[in-house]
Amino acid sequence: MAEWFQDNGLLLGLALLDGLSSAGLIFLVAVGLNLVFGVLRIINVAHGSLYAIGAYTAASIGLFLSTRGLPQWAALPVLLLSAALVGAVLGPLIERFILRRIYAGEEVVQLLVTFALFMILEDVQKLLWGVQPIHHDAALKLLGTIDVPFGSDFIPFTNYQLFVLPGFAIVTLIGLAWFLRRTLTGRVIVAVTTDREAATAMGIDAAKVFLLTFTFGAMLAALGGALSSPTAALVPGIGAQTIVLSFAVVATAGLGQIEGAALTSLMMGLGRSIAVYFEPELEVVVPYIIMVLVLLVRPQGLFGVIETRRV
Repeated sequence: MAEWFQDNGLLLGLALLDGLSSAGLIFLVAVGLNLVFGVLRIINVAHGSLYAIGAYTAASIGLFLSTRGLPQWAALPVLLLSAALVGAVLGPLIERFILRRIYAGEEVVQLLVTFALFMILEDVQKLLWGVQPIHHDAALKLLGTIDVPFGSDFIPFTNYQLFVLPGFAIVTLIGLAWFLRRTLTGRVIVAVTTDREAATAMGIDAAKVFLLTFTFGAMLAALGGALSSPTAALVPGIGAQTIVLSFAVVATAGLGQIEGAALTSLMMGLGRSIAVYFEPELEVVVPYIIMVLVLLVRPQGLFGVIETRRV
């Protein structure tokens, strides 16, 4: 073991750092998907498209402003504003004119409608941004790199990936948990999630809760995309990859489990990253191996609870 660590220690350290960064992005998207399903009871396949549009919008606005003398310090605010713009525009439109019409429908109909919306948004992305890779890494360059001590060596790593991505995930986790449990609006959302009929009977406007929740979930998906845009070239298909991985996180953690989604995202981020460095052919399947192993033991997910069926 000591000999293996001596030969592969730096690779392992780099894999852990990459996995931590990846887990932060996975969590931002997965927790939005989990929140939307918990309240609206709709499996929103189009969630992945919101991630992709958030990434493309952030890169496009950043490139546009950089050609007009954008100050370097503004690169980070552009990412946040892009995510807010995408969520605030597309979230209410999708919820009001599409999802609201299928709440009472069969689950298969809901799945087909959101999948159709996903396909439409994928084509819209190609029409607007084409199929050539787009990349804008001003935020990544702005923060520079740091030498991370690992054993007796140092691993150069970007400050953006080491601090910004996990940092946003941690802030989102703490903020969302506080919001749902400590604020009146959050408790209203929890009430609708727990028992929609009883909450409506008590005078809660479920339609407004649905709109607010879906818009916030859309912003989280777009935020994940915007924050990922400085770290990789954007190409068609990134939304599909993300939504499949997010579903795996949600299923493994258990529906409605925010803290569980954070832990599961960390497991899958680290698992994928370690596979990339040591067994690249397993990178794609590692998250789903984790999911299958968990569901074989706990079909309701790691942190899920078995719901009593109401007749």
